[in-house]
Amino acid sequence: MTLALGFALSGCVVAVGNNSPAPPPPAATNSKLAGMQYLYGSAEADAISRQAWNALVTYAADRVRHPPRDSVVLEPGATLDAPRFVSCTGKSPAAVFDVDETVLLNLGFEQDDLTGRADRAFPGRWSAWEQSDGHAVLPTPGAAAAIADLRTMGVTVIFNTNRDDSAGTARAIDAAGLGPAVHGDTLFVRIDTNTGDNKDARRWRIAERYCVIAMGGDQLGDFSDLFNGPASASERRARADGPRVAALWGRGWFVFPNPVYGKALKGSADDIFPADRRWHPTGEQ
Repeated sequence: MTLALGFALSGCVVAVGNNSPAPPPPAATNSKLAGMQYLYGSAEADAISRQAWNALVTYAADRVRHPPRDSVVLEPGATLDAPRFVSCTGKSPAAVFDVDETVLLNLGFEQDDLTGRADRAFPGRWSAWEQSDGHAVLPTPGAAAAIADLRTMGVTVIFNTNRDDSAGTARAIDAAGLGPAVHGDTLFVRIDTNTGDNKDARRWRIAERYCVIAMGGDQLGDFSDLFNGPASASERRARADGPRVAALWGRGWFVFPNPVYGKALKGSADDIFPADRRWHPTGEQ
């Protein structure tokens, strides 16, 4: 009795007649996991995504009732300080969306990415992912209902992605219940233009035909290539917060959360915390 009590108080567990192996020690924390926990697992990210989709549908419904003179696509030659937008004259309404982590959650790819195996270099893995059957994706929370609502109100839904494989992308969109997506009509991919990851050329092609009343994305480049130039974290923030641009967020341009990858994940502690906004409980600087 004393011996058993001693084991219990010490926190030890003695297995009697049990030959099963001891459980493995807890795995080391993967540095990639925190952002994934938030985006793919948290109720908070779910709520923010739905909030964005709800706001977008409300905004689009108003634009359908009161057709705008101009789209929300910047004209060639426009700047962030002096934005000018492609005309809507004679065009039917459309909404343009990025794909990855905007309308699709790449659960299968990101789970595989946690393994960190050296033989799984990004370009090859991503190419294989683009060509997969689409079973390991989900729509972002709220996307399916919002896209259905947009189509019901007569808004054409168009996908503008930096994926290369149009067939695989259309397959994934369909698998998530967000289709149809027809390449060259309602789906545009990176290799459709010779501008690399920059999307403006594709946006202008879409805006020639449609009045783009709303755009959604998880990176600033999903709204204008003017955000893509070399810049520090503070400079990018200033671009997004300029007086003419700030008015567009939630009024034509809608951002979805993505703390997992992309240009948003840059900047040292010194970059993101201004020197005149630092604090220590002892008053030390």
